[in-house]
Amino acid sequence: MSANKAHEETRTDSGSGSTRFDADTGRRLKKAAIIIAIVFGVAFLLVSIDRFFKARAVARATAEIAAAPPPVEVVTAQPVGAVQRLVLPGYTAAWHTSTIYARVDGYVANWFNDIGDHVKQGQVLALIETPDLDAELAAARAQLEADQAQVLVRKAQAEFARTTYERWRDSPRGVVSEQEREEKRAGYDSAVAQLKAAQADVALARATVNKYQVLAEFKKVTAPYTGVITVRDIDIGNLVTAGSTTNTTPLYVMTQNDPIRIFFDAPQSAADDLINTQAPVQIQTNGGEVRDYTGKITRTSEAINPQARTLRVEVDIPNPKDEFVPGMYIKGGFGLPPRGLVQVPAAALVFRASGPEVARVEPSGRISFSKVTIGRDDGSVVELNSGVAPGDRIALNVSSQIADGELVRAQAAETGAAVPAPAVAARR
Repeated sequence: MSANKAHEETRTDSGSGSTRFDADTGRRLKKAAIIIAIVFGVAFLLVSIDRFFKARAVARATAEIAAAPPPVEVVTAQPVGAVQRLVLPGYTAAWHTSTIYARVDGYVANWFNDIGDHVKQGQVLALIETPDLDAELAAARAQLEADQAQVLVRKAQAEFARTTYERWRDSPRGVVSEQEREEKRAGYDSAVAQLKAAQADVALARATVNKYQVLAEFKKVTAPYTGVITVRDIDIGNLVTAGSTTNTTPLYVMTQNDPIRIFFDAPQSAADDLINTQAPVQIQTNGGEVRDYTGKITRTSEAINPQARTLRVEVDIPNPKDEFVPGMYIKGGFGLPPRGLVQVPAAALVFRASGPEVARVEPSGRISFSKVTIGRDDGSVVELNSGVAPGDRIALNVSSQIADGELVRAQAAETGAAVPAPAVAARR
């Protein structure tokens, strides 16, 4: 009976359009809401507690890290070996480089050699047609012949004047007057002078002919030495002008590559050793191929470049097989004599206003800065004259935040393994 009654109470009245609920429904909803609130509260509490302990752990770890000595990489200073190898970049240059210009005006009749051709000394490279020069040479030869004929005329006149003068000179006194005798002498002297003038004209005309003949030889453009053609700036029919001015186009450029020069710019710290060294030079090409040569330093500039502070060094290498060509980038290895120095990586240097220093890691684990004097510097390794002894532990890339006497945690730079430092109560 009660079940039917409850069913009837929850039934929807079709006439009124409203819904009726059981009285226990509201209590059940309240209990569910309270349970959910308790669950969320407990979860929030647990999360807060977890965050609290994690924050304390992070703060503790941060404090421990802040309290720990800063790590530094260390290397051991090594004595320089018996021979120190200095590697320098360099470039090759031809033994001779010649720009060949035309010596006569004309036009190119033919050319016989192009770039890359190996030519011998005196070999004809091109022919130049010179119609103006040919005409001038013909005119000079004609003038020479005319002057030579004039000499013959003057010789005959001089001979006739001589015999006439001798007859009048040897005539008895009273037969001819002194005035007539002097006139014949003057005529003879005049004839001799005219002969000498004619002979001088012949010499001048012959010199002119020789001049044009010499110039005519330059119609053949020849190689000044045995070498290689590197540039050709002529073609058949091109007009060419004698001379080597800025407005004149060269005919050829050629080089002599055996032997070949190699130039290096050595740092000032190695200048004294390179000037007097007799050690062989090791040459490495840009492709990585290493060749050993017995060539030595041929000459140096014996002066330091004031801008770059370098010494120009020249090494001459035999090149019979044309293994090197001018303009190649190469590396050269020089053996330098020992100085009893200590070498450290360049990263060990600390540059300050007072000069270069290194950070030595003492046996106690503390940093000690000391001034050093650089003997040689090849970029990656530095040789020191003073301030460091073999076996000293030197820190690399020391931070500017590390002060003198500060405790550090040393790590070997080669392996990265930690080097245990002595126990110290507190950081300084």
